[in-house]
Amino acid sequence: MRFIDFEKIIRHAWQNYDASRRVASVIDISAKVSTNLVFRVKLDNDDMVIAKLSYFGRYEHFVEDHTLINALANNLNVPYDGFLARSLMKGNSLYTYKYAQSDINAWVVFYNPVSVKKRMPRVLSELQIRRLGQEAAKFHRSCFKLRNILPDWSKTMAIDIEQLRQILDSDSGQFEHRMHTKSIHQQCDTLFENMESLGAQSLPAIPVFVDWNIGNFSVSKNLDFYSRWDYDWFRMSSRVMDFYFFSRVCSSIGDQTSFSYLIDPVMEERFLWFLEEYHQVYPLSRVEILFIKEAYRFFILNYVIKDGRYFFHEIYASRLLQEAHMVYFPEIDQKFNADRILQRLNL
Repeated sequence: MRFIDFEKIIRHAWQNYDASRRVASVIDISAKVSTNLVFRVKLDNDDMVIAKLSYFGRYEHFVEDHTLINALANNLNVPYDGFLARSLMKGNSLYTYKYAQSDINAWVVFYNPVSVKKRMPRVLSELQIRRLGQEAAKFHRSCFKLRNILPDWSKTMAIDIEQLRQILDSDSGQFEHRMHTKSIHQQCDTLFENMESLGAQSLPAIPVFVDWNIGNFSVSKNLDFYSRWDYDWFRMSSRVMDFYFFSRVCSSIGDQTSFSYLIDPVMEERFLWFLEEYHQVYPLSRVEILFIKEAYRFFILNYVIKDGRYFFHEIYASRLLQEAHMVYFPEIDQKFNADRILQRLNL
């Protein structure tokens, strides 16, 4: 891909938003794991905003996601009324900027900065895991209460998987996945067959952020959720979609700079501590526990197979794609044991 002047795009986006305040500086503060980019933008009056830039996927989905997030942020009640970073509005509408020149398409949204308190440690204690379970349950319950007042959405699991199937049937998809197209189709079939047998389509959809690694949120000294600022994988789906990353936060391995997406953390005793506390606050159903396996399967299909080479930098994308076929898919049925979780939660 040829050089893209991201700072120029950010400056264009701000000029279109409010030309009365000039941009003094644009500093890249991205995590360097994904292709999505985050910038600290300082204005000539010393105000500061955060710019999020994306150049893969669909602009319509970008706008839809941030419209939903902003509606959620503005309607969450105490103690989560200040948890999410709010996007900037222009008039009565969320402001987004679409840059399209030559073969470059990129889109930008601006946020007001959020204050940050404690980051959770790389490896959590049992007490910290149990507090995380309680907080996750309270936050999910707050999101559930708002499900009927949020804007409509179009992105669903079925649509994402259908897009994956279309990619597999295209010339570029046949080339990229040439040795694995049949097995990927089989995984898609298994996902839908298992979801239908579970009746998982009837599970209520709430706002979920999917990626809960410890670099994406901060907590108070009492381990209450305090602020959250990364929305790359936001979607409307079952609350179960958040559980895989919570299991990774709870894992004995902890947060790693070199990462894989093994199913192992879901079956650790440490994640059962999390689920015990979660279940006490916001009870889970038997179907939701069984759906954990399919939510994980969907995560690999959608975020590693379908979007991996666009979202992750090449050094990560190639390895994760290889691991998906050699490790992740083969180990789903081998290692996931729903009975152990069901027994622990008395379901």
